[in-house]
Amino acid sequence: MRFQVPQFIEVEDKIFGPLTFKQFVYVAGGIGFCVVLFIFLPKFLAILISLPIALLAGALAFYKVNDKPFIRVVEAFFNYSLTNKLYIWKKEEKKVDSKQQIVDREKPVEQVYVPKLSESKLRDLTWSLDIKENQNPVTQNKEDGL
Repeated sequence: MRFQVPQFIEVEDKIFGPLTFKQFVYVAGGIGFCVVLFIFLPKFLAILISLPIALLAGALAFYKVNDKPFIRVVEAFFNYSLTNKLYIWKKEEKKVDSKQQIVDREKPVEQVYVPKLSESKLRDLTWSLDIKENQNPVTQNKEDGL
C-alpha cells in the first residue's frame, strides 16, 4: 500500500488569489478599520489615523524580517517591553597613559558564586528562581542565624 507524503509543508496555501489566509485577514482587517474611521471621523482626522493602521496592516501581511513574518517582531517587542529585566553591569578599571589614551588594566577574572549541590536542593532552586531578591543564599542564611 502506497501513501503520498506531503512535500512542501512549510509553504502556506494561497486561498484568496495571491494571498494566504493570514495575509487576507490582515489586509481585510486593516481596510475594514480604515473604512470605519472614514465613516465616523472627519476626512482629515481619518486620513491621519488610518495611514499608520494601513501601514501596520501591510507590514503584517507582506513584510518579513530575516525571512520571518513581521508579527513575530511585534510579538518579540511586546514580550521584551512587558517582562522583567535583570541588568548586570561590571565596572572595569581603566588607567590613562601618558599619551592620554585609555587602556584597560588586565585584571584577574573574579569567580562567580555557584551554589553547591551538597546544600539543600530546595535552597538552590530558590536561589536560581529568585535571583533579584536573594543574591547569595549562604551569606543570607548566616545573617539570619541559620
